Amino acid sequence: MPQRHVERVLPYTPDQLFQLVGDVRRYPEFVPWILDLTATRPIERPDGANQLSAEARVGFSVVRETFATRVVRDPNARVIDVSLIRGPFHNLTNRWAFEPHPNGTKVIFDIDFEFKTRFLEAILAANLERAVEKLINCFETRAQALYGPGVAPDGQS
Repeated sequence: MPQRHVERVLPYTPDQLFQLVGDVRRYPEFVPWILDLTATRPIERPDGANQLSAEARVGFSVVRETFATRVVRDPNARVIDVSLIRGPFHNLTNRWAFEPHPNGTKVIFDIDFEFKTRFLEAILAANLERAVEKLINCFETRAQALYGPGVAPDGQS
C-alpha cells in the first residue's frame, strides 16, 4: 500500500495556501492529469469545517479513471482531509496541513492509497515519488501565478 509524506516550506501565508488547495473546482486549470472535476456545493458543519463531494476524471498516459472523494476543509485548523467515496481504489486518503513558518508556510501533505487492480498499483507505485513532487509543484506554480513571488525569507516581499 503506497504512502507518501511530504513537507515543504512555501513563501505564502497559511490562509493563501489553504484557499488554493481547498478550491478543488479549479484543479483542472493547473493539475494536468485532472481532465474534469465536478464538486457539490459545500455543506457547513457545526465544527466550522465544510464538506463537499468531488468527482474527478483523471488521465495518465493510456490510463483513464474516474473517482469520487469527500473533501473536508477546516479553515480553523487549516487542514484539508480527503477520503474515498468510490473509484478504482480499495482506499484513498490524503491530508493537507498548513502551518505558519518564519519563511511563509510549512505545507504537510500525506497520502495513503491502494488500488483495486495490481496493474494500476504497479504503475503508480513505480512513479509515486515523481507524481507527488509534480503535484506539489503544480500547487506551488499556481500559488506563484495567483499571489506573486511570495514573501522573502526576511519578511520583505
